[in-house]
Amino acid sequence: MARNNQISHDTLEDIEGRIAILIDGDNAQATLIEEILVEAGKYGSATIRRVYGDWTTPNMNSWKDTLNIHAFQPIQQFRYTVGKNATDSAMIIDAMDILHMHQVDGFCLVSSDSDYTRLATRIRESGLLVVGIGRKSTARAFVSACNVFIYTETCAAEVAMATTGKTKPTT
Repeated sequence: MARNNQISHDTLEDIEGRIAILIDGDNAQATLIEEILVEAGKYGSATIRRVYGDWTTPNMNSWKDTLNIHAFQPIQQFRYTVGKNATDSAMIIDAMDILHMHQVDGFCLVSSDSDYTRLATRIRESGLLVVGIGRKSTARAFVSACNVFIYTETCAAEVAMATTGKTKPTT
């Protein structure tokens, strides 16, 4: 489920700081928002909550109800050309602004996009915690750049088990 990189488990348990949750809405599932909040909450209080995307496109509709319920700020980023994802750039720029304003003690980057690998590395190099959340198909480089990486399939399976009342099988 989780991959630890450089920060010990004991250290992670002691972190009670502020976390920025930055979600690439084009690459994440709105249906897992509560699980994302729970996972991020294990590492601190989510003081900054943003979902990035082109809100004029139909694929962002699933996020709209979630925003108000969970107090996320939608960040509009138009697609200026076909085949390019301007959302990545907007999220990276905001993350660097937040990093340099010393507003948080860690970041939760929600995406399966390997374009965030350098961002995760840069944040980690600054001594801040980086929690990644994405699909199992996420590039190994991005997973390794995070201190902790949580797979959405694991979150979805836990939700399904909780809904059906089943427990995890023991091995």
